[in-house]
Amino acid sequence: MAVETLIAGGTVVTGDAMFEAAVAIDDGTIVGVGEEKALPAADHRIDASGLLVMPGIVDPHVHLAGYNTLDTYESGTAAAAAGGVTTLVNFAWQGWRPEAGEFEAGGTLTDAVERHRDRADEALIDVGFHPVVTREDPSVFEELPELVAAGITSFKIFTTDSIRLSHGFIGELFEHLSEHGAVGMAHTEDHAVCTSKTEQLRDSPDPTVYPDSRPDYAEAMAADTLVRLAVEADAKYYGVHTTSEAAVDAIETHRTDGSNVRAETCTHYTVFDRSVYDQLGNTAIMSPPLRAAGDVDAMYDGIRDGTLSVVSSDHVATTEARKRGDAWWDCHKGVNSLQTGLPVFHDEAVNKRGLSYPELVQLKCRRPARTFGMPNKGRIQPGADADIVLFDTDETYTITAEDNLSKADFSIYQDRTVTGRVEKTFVRGELVADGGEIIADSGYGNVLSREVPDWS
Repeated sequence: MAVETLIAGGTVVTGDAMFEAAVAIDDGTIVGVGEEKALPAADHRIDASGLLVMPGIVDPHVHLAGYNTLDTYESGTAAAAAGGVTTLVNFAWQGWRPEAGEFEAGGTLTDAVERHRDRADEALIDVGFHPVVTREDPSVFEELPELVAAGITSFKIFTTDSIRLSHGFIGELFEHLSEHGAVGMAHTEDHAVCTSKTEQLRDSPDPTVYPDSRPDYAEAMAADTLVRLAVEADAKYYGVHTTSEAAVDAIETHRTDGSNVRAETCTHYTVFDRSVYDQLGNTAIMSPPLRAAGDVDAMYDGIRDGTLSVVSSDHVATTEARKRGDAWWDCHKGVNSLQTGLPVFHDEAVNKRGLSYPELVQLKCRRPARTFGMPNKGRIQPGADADIVLFDTDETYTITAEDNLSKADFSIYQDRTVTGRVEKTFVRGELVADGGEIIADSGYGNVLSREVPDWS
């Protein structure tokens, strides 16, 4: 009996190995991996000769349809698909009312999730949600059991800016998350230090001073405190967008066996140092900032020793005019990279720094899927979702914002030449992007119900 699709002639990459094999797909699922002659005949055969056959990218740190981004689920997931991303997890902000353009008192995590569930019906790829706790209201703790039961198994908190939470409340939240096995994600910068340093530097209009306003030790201080709180509560801790050697060291100190303390970095922190602010000014401002060249090297040290287990995008869509229209301290923070993250990271990490392809798959596919309770994602094995990327390791091209499918009209990678390009992207066996063009209809993506992850 024939299967629907056979991808043949390519080199399959898993988190452990690379080998020549064909992949058989039926009803959205991988049903066989092996020699083509040993697999069933297929209605459609796709020739992957000369290409890597990789799991689709799983990006657990994305901003769509929220207060800090222009991208909708339609535009953002189109950019993702063109960039080889087949699954993403987006942030649902407690109390954010898009119609009013502001945070409102009284909003719940459940309300936030339902708003995003309604909007996600235009997604092209599969999506999940991380609710963001934006205020200190104990009723949040009462929402957790039903949310976790509904497949919402990770929650984000901030230690700085207007939605920061106190250490006492965060400690309580970790205790409740621990009860349910859910993941606590933390944006860690010390608010008092960042506020003070920003005030000291306002006399300088030059964006090159921006990293000094949110220094590496402020990141390390907050990371150290929150990891301690999570460890005391026996909660799963996930540090988002780690940028500095100081923060890596703070996290590594508390890892012990590494099971309950995990962290990511983002593509831009593995590629750029703070000298980019001299070239790009406000357009390269994100939070936390880019650091010194030695901190870029430290990201790879953290990747190699396991302190940093995931590389995400932290994708935010905005316009260049909005970025350049304010002083650096009021600049809209964030950069877009859903569409370019895989080629850029591949070129830097594999081509220039010697990471292997299985390591690439671990960082961008397998580990994020496991970390956030998606056992059928991020792997090429029978029974897994047929989320697959065909990747040409030899094609060289120059990145331009003219190709953006995101609503962002600039790229911090503008005119960067990279070797390695996404050729085709499949989500559950359906070809959704081909040569950078979207060929599937919006709405194909599913909203995921995620498991409580096993971090043992």
